[in-house]
Amino acid sequence: MNVRRHIPTAVIAGASVLGMLALSACSDSGGGRSDGKLNVTASFYPMEFLAKEIGKDHVQVTDLTKPGTEPHDLELSPRQIASLGESDAILYLKGVQPAVDKAVQQSGVKHTVDAASLTQLKKHGAEVDGHDHTTGDNGTGHDEHGHEGHDHEADGNDPHIWLDPVKFAQVAKGVGKTLAEADPAHQADYARNTDDLVKKLNDLNKKFEAGLKNKKSDTFITTHAAFGYLAERYGLTEEAISGIDPEASDVSGSRMKDLQKLAKDHHVNTVFFETLTSPAMAKTLAKDLGVKTDVLDPIEGITEKSQGKDYVQVMESNLAALQKALGAK
Repeated sequence: MNVRRHIPTAVIAGASVLGMLALSACSDSGGGRSDGKLNVTASFYPMEFLAKEIGKDHVQVTDLTKPGTEPHDLELSPRQIASLGESDAILYLKGVQPAVDKAVQQSGVKHTVDAASLTQLKKHGAEVDGHDHTTGDNGTGHDEHGHEGHDHEADGNDPHIWLDPVKFAQVAKGVGKTLAEADPAHQADYARNTDDLVKKLNDLNKKFEAGLKNKKSDTFITTHAAFGYLAERYGLTEEAISGIDPEASDVSGSRMKDLQKLAKDHHVNTVFFETLTSPAMAKTLAKDLGVKTDVLDPIEGITEKSQGKDYVQVMESNLAALQKALGAK
């Protein structure tokens, strides 16, 4: 996920719009709830999924990122920035979309939740070795030494927490609390829906654990390092052609040689690419290695190309793709 984007000019242009929102918000005590539903704004698909699964009939969810758009490429229009201030709740993941981070800061909305603050983040490079990790993850968003997972503002932290079902479940619990605070009348429903979603994510985690237990290889190659948390969780090694940035094109010749060697050493037969970015690099490396390509979806958005209609289905498709590539029984 790209964390190097500059703040788009649309955010700066929208600052004056935000100034006017304070006045309009004071005169609209309904906060966008004329139909009785909580008006929730989600920054991109994983946040939209959480809002809809937990909020269900009690929420009206707006996703700032249209399907098929790379989340980090998002530039907000003044109208979108203005609409943020009319939200009853905002769900976002700081460090993914600088434009959203800035706009949320200026929105004045009371009930906002940064998903990155609800679990432990780590720095991941082009290689993530799941055999050497010590997550210290006890399900509370704290590590074993009691440090809170709030250091995500530091450069280099990997934001792809939703690709680890355990971490995503931690985030879901925090989102449930935020929606309940924004809409106390339906607190019991939000709590029940959160429990249902956490169970669904726990079941998904068990499927990955069982499905990747017995395998011929533990190393997989991707175009960019989106699957570090997943690799750590299930004892795999992710080797990315580029780093966290999915659109990096300046891959060194030495890195390509390294990938060629490790592919042979670890019997890699597949190079994975994504649905929302160019597969050119993956196909080039795969051709050099004489191996095939396949999709491993970082689930940044659901489109007609997605191997499933929602987060859980696409994660199950990812599991099937990994099992095939790693020779899992």
